Amino acid sequence: MLSLTPSHVIQHLYCPRFTYFEWVLRIPQYEEKFGKVLRGRHLHDERLARNKDYLRKRLGVVSRVDDQYLTNDYLRGRIDEVLTLADGTMAPLDYKFAEYKDVVYSTYRTQLYCYALLVEANFGKSVQRGFIVYTRSNNKVIEVPVTRDALTSVQATVADIGRVVGENFFPKATPVKERCVNCTYRNVCVR
Repeated sequence: MLSLTPSHVIQHLYCPRFTYFEWVLRIPQYEEKFGKVLRGRHLHDERLARNKDYLRKRLGVVSRVDDQYLTNDYLRGRIDEVLTLADGTMAPLDYKFAEYKDVVYSTYRTQLYCYALLVEANFGKSVQRGFIVYTRSNNKVIEVPVTRDALTSVQATVADIGRVVGENFFPKATPVKERCVNCTYRNVCVR
């Protein structure tokens, strides 16, 4: 059985060939070279060292657990904060080294949906929303609804990844050719 991270799910949605090159052909991406990834990891470590007792009361948070590594039958990931809310539900909170520009990107939403599945599996509580903190916009907090359809969509993507890997299936490339310009696999991908 595969154990996928939210990044694997996001990459597959971006272009299914990521899955093929990384999991079937085992060609590494070398994402460590990208400065934003490294800065985000550093920010994560800094944030963990500060505000250990801070509760976001205006969000209805009654307790929180920081830096949780969770798994279920098909996903794994480290969640910045797992919040318990006053209404009895739980919510993942993720910090982004980004500015808020009046839109929550699909990649951020997908990551929260993956985290929601992990929280539900590990804590046995419903997740109806998640939160993103945009650190480059004065730590602006944006609430993201988590629907059953969104969670089902992530599970369908996981099943599709399983098909590509399990059957050594070479999927079609993304129809959005602009995505190929900065792709780490552009030199080995035949469109």
